Amino acid sequence: MELPGLGEHCSERSCKQLDFLPLKCDACGEVFCKDHIRYDDHECSSAYKKNVQVPVCPLCNAPIPVQKGEIPDIVVGAHMDKDCKYNPAQQKQRIFTNKCLKPGCKRKEMIKVVCEQCGGNFCIKHRHPLDHDCKGSSHPTSKA
Repeated sequence: MELPGLGEHCSERSCKQLDFLPLKCDACGEVFCKDHIRYDDHECSSAYKKNVQVPVCPLCNAPIPVQKGEIPDIVVGAHMDKDCKYNPAQQKQRIFTNKCLKPGCKRKEMIKVVCEQCGGNFCIKHRHPLDHDCKGSSHPTSKA
């Protein structure tokens, strides 16, 4: 036996299911079943009014504030045109910044290679105390 006075039909065109616990969309105000209540599920045209996610600029990675009623894509586009602090020159950062302290050596390493005895930073070739004439300890280390 059906109870025609109870529940409401889903507003989604392809569904129209009679739901006894219908859900009202807080953006567009229409009634949907549990399968179509999400904004994406019923292609809500008013979702941008309730969407509280903060978009991030794809160039400078800064969060862009969006007021209620504004379309995020337009606001981010305006930021990119006017206020964006993106500088392509900053993208090219040097990797090899750790210069060898051995006199005459111009090599640079990606990570620091610190001598345990003198505490100096050296390249892979000069990392051992005998290779850079280490003055850190009084007794020399053997080459063996």
